[in-house]
Amino acid sequence: MRLWPSQSERLELGQKTLKLLLPGCARLECHYPPKAIPSPSEAALPRTRPGVIYPRISVVVPSFNHGHFLGETLCSIVAQQYPDLQLLVVDGGSTDETADVISAYEKHIDWWVSEPDEGQANAINKGMAHASGDILAWLNSDDCLMPGALLRVAHSFMASPKPDVVYGHRVLINEEGLDVGKWILPGHRRFILGYADYIPQETMFWRKSLWLKSGGKLDESFRFAMDWELIQRFIKADARFKVIPAFLGQFRMHAAQKTSANIESDGFREMEIIRRACRESFSSQGALQNLYYLMQRASLFSFLLRARLTELLLKMKLINIH
Repeated sequence: MRLWPSQSERLELGQKTLKLLLPGCARLECHYPPKAIPSPSEAALPRTRPGVIYPRISVVVPSFNHGHFLGETLCSIVAQQYPDLQLLVVDGGSTDETADVISAYEKHIDWWVSEPDEGQANAINKGMAHASGDILAWLNSDDCLMPGALLRVAHSFMASPKPDVVYGHRVLINEEGLDVGKWILPGHRRFILGYADYIPQETMFWRKSLWLKSGGKLDESFRFAMDWELIQRFIKADARFKVIPAFLGQFRMHAAQKTSANIESDGFREMEIIRRACRESFSSQGALQNLYYLMQRASLFSFLLRARLTELLLKMKLINIH
């Protein structure tokens, strides 16, 4: 009779405990068995308001050999039926079925190009150079928007002149487009954005005026964390951020995903570049930089606890997220 669990059993118990404590937004993995994303009823979706002039939203879709996902991405944008949408597709010269997919959606696309580029940031910059919208965003060619996302974004910007950047919660999907997890955020915490980027990129929209104020392009030296680097420039420009309490985007997890494939080759290095720059902007003294680093980690821990509490409140139906 064993009185103590084996090492492998202790390890398994530790992993289960960690998953119990960590919120979904700290785990880029399947949280539960795949299930279909429910089709929201018309009553649950935001509606256009009669007589209201909506701001133009420009969405850039960078793509390279993601033809098997691109159709779903473009469909999720077009199906929004947003009254003033500018759709821009920048393909890096794909050799798969991408050209056929673009042809199928060409009547909905305002501008597109298919030619070799110098990476994702370069492709997005090409598209943004043609963007005429008051509100800007990019959506990777393997991700999707949730139904009603663009109207929710527009209504948020129109309700107040204060927000410069808005973003929302994320649904994790698998290769088949099935729901396998949720990223639910407890609110905006600017301080920890110098240590960790918790903002779901596919849900983030910003004013063009902020984009121009912040340089008007992505830093093409970044191949993984270009969105986080952009957020740092938004912060330096005193941008005001707002979390929309709704699921705005779908982040697809798959074998060829850039997030997984590039995190070791580029991701960790670029993340450390951003963290170091934030510490150095706080102080030139090593001791104060270390203190700043410890304060960020403590703040992140508090953020994750609040995220877990938010998930539990949602599960108990004490709060509602569309």
